[in-house]
Amino acid sequence: MVWSPVLLGAIFLSVFPGPSGADRDMPKLAEWKLCADEECSHPISMAVALQDYMAPDCRFLNVYRGQVVYVFSKLKGRGRLFWGGSVQGDYYGDAAARLGYFPSSIVREDLILKPAKIDMKTDIWDFYCQ
Repeated sequence: MVWSPVLLGAIFLSVFPGPSGADRDMPKLAEWKLCADEECSHPISMAVALQDYMAPDCRFLNVYRGQVVYVFSKLKGRGRLFWGGSVQGDYYGDAAARLGYFPSSIVREDLILKPAKIDMKTDIWDFYCQ
């Protein structure tokens, strides 16, 4: 069988895609965050999106009006206008949950699940793009 250069190139690029926007460190939005527990694993609250928000990069979530958002952290200091969380479901169907940030101004907190009383220092994984 004879392999064409185009076919070999396509196979090579599919196996070794080269640099992409994934798996990289991104600038920190804040040095500290407020959480409900020591691992930031318990949601602080449930909120409802009041408007659509399109994520500017991989650290953020796309949020659509009416979606339920679980808030897991609230950034402090220079990033205080952003909260971290997960959107329940996807706009077009259920998709795997993903954590990300969104502006606190686009949601309304409806239900406090556990008070956010623990200050935690953010780390590289809080702003890592996958």
